[in-house]
Amino acid sequence: MGCANESGSGENASGNDAPQISVKNNSQIDFEDEVVSFDLSDGPEVEWSSKSLEMGGKIVPSQVVDRDGDGSPDELLMQVSLPAEGSLTIDVVEGRNTTSAKKKTHAELSIKTGGQGKDRVYEGGSFTDVDELAVPPEHTDHSWFVRYEGPGWESEKVGYRFYLDWRNAIDIFGKTKDDIVLQRVGVDGFDSYHEPADWGMDILKVGDALGIGALGCWSGEKALRMSQTDSVHCAIPVDGDLESAVRTTYYGWSTPYGKTDVISELSIRAGDRKSKHEIKLKSSCDSLCTGIVRHPEGELIKGDSQGDWNYLATWGKQSLAEDMLGMAIFYRTKDLLAVDEDEFNHVVVLKPPTKGALTYYLAACWEQEENGIKSKGAFEDYLKKAVQELDNEITCSLSGV
Repeated sequence: MGCANESGSGENASGNDAPQISVKNNSQIDFEDEVVSFDLSDGPEVEWSSKSLEMGGKIVPSQVVDRDGDGSPDELLMQVSLPAEGSLTIDVVEGRNTTSAKKKTHAELSIKTGGQGKDRVYEGGSFTDVDELAVPPEHTDHSWFVRYEGPGWESEKVGYRFYLDWRNAIDIFGKTKDDIVLQRVGVDGFDSYHEPADWGMDILKVGDALGIGALGCWSGEKALRMSQTDSVHCAIPVDGDLESAVRTTYYGWSTPYGKTDVISELSIRAGDRKSKHEIKLKSSCDSLCTGIVRHPEGELIKGDSQGDWNYLATWGKQSLAEDMLGMAIFYRTKDLLAVDEDEFNHVVVLKPPTKGALTYYLAACWEQEENGIKSKGAFEDYLKKAVQELDNEITCSLSGV
């Protein structure tokens, strides 16, 4: 969740000059283990990388994010719990204390090195994690070049991946325990993750669909995936304890409305099933869309929220494990053009951004998760709570600097 910054200066609440961050929940809902972000771009100059956050003498999990890679911090992330209309004060202390830090998110891109490509298939070699990749023009599906066929990103709750090839659809890794697991996926056989393992398994059959939350273009009759591009560059800009992200630039995406460059950033935060998808376009593209793969056992659920955010979801025995899986798209009400469908997808048609970014979220809930959601009613409760959280800002202010 973003944190709406409030101005603050001078002495802090305890009457001394030590820096403190005040955090307040102005809503009527409780936030538990919520990751909130404090914007550092316009704040005072503080060496945040050498600071820790404490409350009542205990370390508050935190992460400093340099999102644009310019060497200056952009955001300070904190994981906190706040009751309805509650507030708390966090001390900023000298020294980076990582003794209680636990990695709760991860993003990775792993490719084969030491072998060679032959007839569009990579033979030999071993997988190595990389920070970025200019996708080779000869790369295609089932080339055995990229581990689990694309980048992955995860919280301890759920993992996602997308196919870094012409398919460009998003898939789900379901987890049976709250843990970080991607580094173990696909290393003992290229597609071994389709079978149950000690961490979980791939749980979605994507086929010709968008999967869950991939970007497409709505032709008026069907969702067109980002299949035709001039080139693609993929990078891991953030890989931290509380947030991780994958950023992909598609050069020359060809649509019925012309070509455009697209920057897609998929991120996830600790304790969350939702993954944020931010889209920026070089030039306008009519009728962007996203969606959820249609499954015979998936019941469609349409949100009726009157707030800033709403959702489209499905629930039912639609996982590859043949058990209950819920999938959702959360979108801003003002961005919605239509809810539609085609042969393969439930489709959310969205207004393209004229400036800034188009933002929506995707989420998956699998019944085999630790403390998993096992009924339609519980899934609907989750959807409504998620919308309430998106609708309500937590405010932050910094004093003592």
